[in-house]
Amino acid sequence: MNDIHILVVDDEESMRGFLTLMLKKEGYIVESAQSGEEALQYIENKIYDLVISDIQMGDGINGVELLKRIKSISEDTMVLLITAYATVETALEAFREGAWDYLMKPFDVNEIKIKIRKAIDKRQLEDEVIRLRKEVSDKYKHQNIIGKDNKMQQVYALIEKVAKTDAAVLITGESGTGKDLVARAIHFSSTCKDGPFISINCPAIPESLLESELFGHMKGSFTGAVQNKKGLFEQANEGTMFLDEIGELPLQMQVKLLKVLQDKKFRRVGGMEEITSNFRLICATNRDLLNAIEENRFREDLYYRINVIQIDMPTLRERKGDIPLLVEHFIRKYQGRTEKQINGITREALAIIMDYTWPGNIRQLENIIERAMTLEYEDKITIDSIPEKIKNSAQKFDKIELGDNGLDLKEYLDKETKRYLIYALKMTGGVHTKAAKMLRMPVRSIRYLIEKYDLKDITLEELE
Repeated sequence: MNDIHILVVDDEESMRGFLTLMLKKEGYIVESAQSGEEALQYIENKIYDLVISDIQMGDGINGVELLKRIKSISEDTMVLLITAYATVETALEAFREGAWDYLMKPFDVNEIKIKIRKAIDKRQLEDEVIRLRKEVSDKYKHQNIIGKDNKMQQVYALIEKVAKTDAAVLITGESGTGKDLVARAIHFSSTCKDGPFISINCPAIPESLLESELFGHMKGSFTGAVQNKKGLFEQANEGTMFLDEIGELPLQMQVKLLKVLQDKKFRRVGGMEEITSNFRLICATNRDLLNAIEENRFREDLYYRINVIQIDMPTLRERKGDIPLLVEHFIRKYQGRTEKQINGITREALAIIMDYTWPGNIRQLENIIERAMTLEYEDKITIDSIPEKIKNSAQKFDKIELGDNGLDLKEYLDKETKRYLIYALKMTGGVHTKAAKMLRMPVRSIRYLIEKYDLKDITLEELE
């Protein structure tokens, strides 16, 4: 209960002191103000879970006016009004303006304790609903990660080991390999599984809004900050913070993140209060962060802070034996979303799917199966519902035509080598080390071929 903040507002010193002492004994963090004006100074600089205010307070701001001002600054703050001079009109106005409840003086101590407990329970329930809605909106599709390949077995073993610790984890791999599922599997297998899992896709949020999103902000701290807002770091307290595509985080924000990880403390944008949040950090990236460090696009000290344990996600090309399992899983998943009873896939269609290179990995495979089930008229997925691009790609690699005049093998091999090199560079975002790993060649050989085929200055757009 030590994270519940309550503000008591009353111009009578005896009542203010009584409520403050009683609430502190109950385990709440309590502050007090003797007027509406003083209360607003507190509220503009701090987020309270509950405000308990008298209605009649001298000639200044009364309780109902204070209620209106509170709701304009921090809509989620609950307000309990107390008064010795109640009327039906006053009560109706209080509820109309958003009061949680209304209490007459003199009141029974147990009665106010019960009302406060109910208010706090409602607030916590609303926070939990928001968290669960975020889980759904993030499209957490799978309860289990699919795969029997040896590389996936290694991933499972690492998940089991790291889940028992609070060590920072860096998950690496191409887009669509399931890095977010691994992050969730670690969280839900860990000691903080009952806490929130807060996920943020770093490049999806404009740089100008990223600091506010992560740290929160106070009303008026910048244009558009019309209310106080808790940031994601604060929401992740006692849970897991998942920073997806951390390689895209701006350098300025990397510095601030490093400080949060070192101190576990931060301030909201425009705020003075230092906030502590105890969260477990998991990051993911499809970039080569060591290469980014060399190019001064990523901080080396942050890299070693987030990379205590590294989990490398294999591509779908590296675990083709899992494709039939994944296809079966996705067919079952989308069976209930169509009126057609599709319960499998033909051998011919599966063969084409097995031959394809899957640059978009599991995410692309899922989209193709969903598309096929939408277009298919038979009771199994057939070749007809597989996109032409995938069918054509499979056919290209099936056979070589020599023709009547034979084949200039050196020219052909040069052409194919260049084609595979361009493909590898495209798939790895132009990162030489990753392209070398994909083609199972030394990095120096990749650089030699890039020079040979005059690809040194080619852009990613031209690779397309």
